[in-house]
Amino acid sequence: MSSIVFDAVTIEFPLYQGGSRSLKKSLLWRGTGGKVAHDASNRINIEAVKDVSLSIQHGDRVGLVGPNGAGKTTLLRVMAGVYEPTRGHVYVDGHICPLFDVGFGMDLDATGYDNILLRGLYLGLKVEEIRGKVAEIAEFTELGAYLDMPMRTYSSGMIMRLAFAVSTCIAPEILLMDEWIMAGDAHFLDKARRRLAEFVNRSSILVLASHSDQLMREWCNKAIYMNAGAVRGGGPIDQVLDQYLADAP
Repeated sequence: MSSIVFDAVTIEFPLYQGGSRSLKKSLLWRGTGGKVAHDASNRINIEAVKDVSLSIQHGDRVGLVGPNGAGKTTLLRVMAGVYEPTRGHVYVDGHICPLFDVGFGMDLDATGYDNILLRGLYLGLKVEEIRGKVAEIAEFTELGAYLDMPMRTYSSGMIMRLAFAVSTCIAPEILLMDEWIMAGDAHFLDKARRRLAEFVNRSSILVLASHSDQLMREWCNKAIYMNAGAVRGGGPIDQVLDQYLADAP
């Protein structure tokens, strides 16, 4: 069974060459909700996540809520293994699929078919697995002969179609999303919505950071409320959203 467990996790980002700039200190202090400390060398340390303990289990659909700068994106990146905890421990059981940038790993000078392979490798698929999905991905994109052309000849919408199709072709165990992804014009949008719904439903765990209450209530059964890098609440989605909205200025 898939799971994510945080045990008293803290993430600090040290800033060098900033100790003597009083204006910079002041701006950092205000911009990070007061999560700034100085060590003996007068180095600035920003606590992006502070002493977070949580448990996410198989079947959970968890929304991360909170104001800008609350630490939601940092928390997702810790789950994905992008950041190592400064203190505390993270335990993950299951394959992580982070959808933070669906176009990451693609090459504008390579063809569409080549980029299917490149993006698939980035997502952790084996070459044989990707090749087995090429026909389905090509059909979904509706890009036809463009897939034989360099991606620099594509419009931004065509690039998004291709990246979206490849990113949603797998069966994720733990799906991490920083905002909901969508792709295409009005004609393509309905296809994309159905594909994304199927993609999310195949996952064992979903963790979604979003500012959309509607999306949270539609897709999540639980939520974690963060502010100033710390967890302020957790539980059923409606209860946590009500708490967050009540705290909002």
